[in-house]
Amino acid sequence: MKKSILLSLSIFLLSIGISKAQVIPSFSFGLKGGLNYSTFPSNGIFNNDNKAGYQAGAWARIGGLGFIFQPELYVTGKNVTVNTNDGTGTAKANFTSVDVPLLLGGKVGALGLGGRFYGGPVLSFTVNKDQSLSGATSNAARLNYKDANYAIQVGAGVDISSLSIDLRYEGGLNKIAYGNDNSHTRVSLFSLAVAYKLFSL
Repeated sequence: MKKSILLSLSIFLLSIGISKAQVIPSFSFGLKGGLNYSTFPSNGIFNNDNKAGYQAGAWARIGGLGFIFQPELYVTGKNVTVNTNDGTGTAKANFTSVDVPLLLGGKVGALGLGGRFYGGPVLSFTVNKDQSLSGATSNAARLNYKDANYAIQVGAGVDISSLSIDLRYEGGLNKIAYGNDNSHTRVSLFSLAVAYKLFSL
């Protein structure tokens, strides 16, 4: 767990350092928090009930000439219930991860009011995997969630002075297995977050 957090923090700080070393006219840093909605698509064998989760962390934004680079570091909670279609097994899963999005995009607006659009990869390091199982074939419904997961984020945001509101979609790139079965799924997220800018240079 400590190694995952240290690796995530190193990637986040390295991204900020490399970008600030360039001749770019603006730099901002702030905090963010919000809700997400996890989706693990059903596949005919398993029926998944998706639930709300959370995210909380920090962001940095480096930009100029209408372009931005926005690395982030936050803790994410993902929740889902997996049921076998024959009703003989259930797994309630709660995963906690440290996520590092590295986003590129554009920005428009002036005088404290603007809009953003962006996209990029997300590195996700799992620090907690809680699953409660019930039923005769409950182990079949267990999600074998990996320690390191990868995804792509796309989204848009609105800035009003020091406040920002972001809406995003995150699509998982690597597959997650069910129990000992050959069936797999990919985690996806919809998230809505509010951010506050602490300072800007």
